[in-house]
Amino acid sequence: MNEADFTLFQNSIEGIEVILYACILAAFFRPFMDGKKGWNPQKAVKMLIVFFSYAAVYFMNIAAGLDGWACMVIVTALLTAAARYLGIDRKSTFLFGVLFFSIRNLGSLAVASVNFYTGRHLVQGEEGIEKILRNAALNFCLVELLQLILFSALLYIAGYQLKKCRLELHIRELCYLLLTPLTGLLFVNIIFRILVMVSEDRVIQLYEQYPVLVGIVPVVAALFYAGILATIVSYRKMVGLQEEKKRYFVQQQQVHAIQERMEEVEQFYDGIRRMKHEMKNHLTNIRGLYESGSFGEMEQYLKKMDGSMDVFELAVRTGNPVTDVIVNDRQKAAEKQGVQFRSAFIYPKSERYNAYDIGIIINNLLQNALEACGRMSSGDRYVSISSRQKKKFFLIEVRNSYEGEIVMDTDTDLPVSTKGDGTSGFLHGMGLSNVKREAEKYMGDVDIKIKKNEFSVTVLLQERRQT
Repeated sequence: MNEADFTLFQNSIEGIEVILYACILAAFFRPFMDGKKGWNPQKAVKMLIVFFSYAAVYFMNIAAGLDGWACMVIVTALLTAAARYLGIDRKSTFLFGVLFFSIRNLGSLAVASVNFYTGRHLVQGEEGIEKILRNAALNFCLVELLQLILFSALLYIAGYQLKKCRLELHIRELCYLLLTPLTGLLFVNIIFRILVMVSEDRVIQLYEQYPVLVGIVPVVAALFYAGILATIVSYRKMVGLQEEKKRYFVQQQQVHAIQERMEEVEQFYDGIRRMKHEMKNHLTNIRGLYESGSFGEMEQYLKKMDGSMDVFELAVRTGNPVTDVIVNDRQKAAEKQGVQFRSAFIYPKSERYNAYDIGIIINNLLQNALEACGRMSSGDRYVSISSRQKKKFFLIEVRNSYEGEIVMDTDTDLPVSTKGDGTSGFLHGMGLSNVKREAEKYMGDVDIKIKKNEFSVTVLLQERRQT
């Protein structure tokens, strides 16, 4: 192998390396892109955009000799600019780009120590330019392969942790997540600049002058990577605690609202009891009017009694005061919106269900269903709720009409909220996650079906064991 062959070989390996890294970058971005699960043409186009953003810049680097920092900045800027089309938040896209290059450079720095040892072993002591170049080419292949394997493993671990996070980043959170990877990039840049220096026609290798750095530098690179992982994990736990706090707040608000409404119902029931006690007086008055022949006044009196009794009448009876309140309130809300409301819900005949748990489930389901109907501009608008009980199992089903496109979250298998502003959007987004959490208390599950313009949620509950 002569020098021209070695140069051609090296450029070919670098070209293959660019293609492989571009594929890895596209695969890294893929789980965070909006769209349906699995493979589809739209997601394939998005991945090609990521692939060519990297490949085009780095092939220009091979041809024109661009600075490595310039390449990283250009690729990250291109991806951030295309963030909206990719279906990823712009801040998250920038973070992914920085993490990709930081982990790649940290992996390269760790492998540099291996390159130092293998290079000396394969090249030094050999005679003949052809043999030296052949061994150098072999060493180059081994080092690049090791670097690719290490980088893929490290990036996969980081990506796996990121997929567990709900990345809705604010500036503070973005800065927190960027601190370690950016510091790692700066550290790697400094070390690579001083690894090999030329002074007075003499090549000086840092590892030859300070052999201890052969072990220290990879350890520092590993610590930087560990810091990146620790930052991601701590952010994920922090987000988890915030979401748990929000869910608890929403649940407490819902329970409090139900309790307040229950007090009103208790007042209604007290009114009914009072009415029963007053029936004797009413009957005495009616008998007096009848005996005196005042039939017109008696008719007016009976009409007033009938109107006062209607105040205490519930349109829907479910068999439990808590669910009575919720279903009747939602029916009234549906009537105000002009939404057809049907109820065949009967509370389960078992003491192993908590009325407030069932109340939270149907309250969230009916609230989301009414919100979906409220966003419809045309077509039949309807909401229906039904229930079935079979032995130890209790099934709740809510169906509603809807309009538009529903995007499913690939991690939770729940719909992504289409409302993003204000408290109402927050409550809507938390609705089905609250339902799922309540179902899990009863070893149950939530099944969502979308057919034409109908959205249905089925909640399966199982009687809890008595403690």
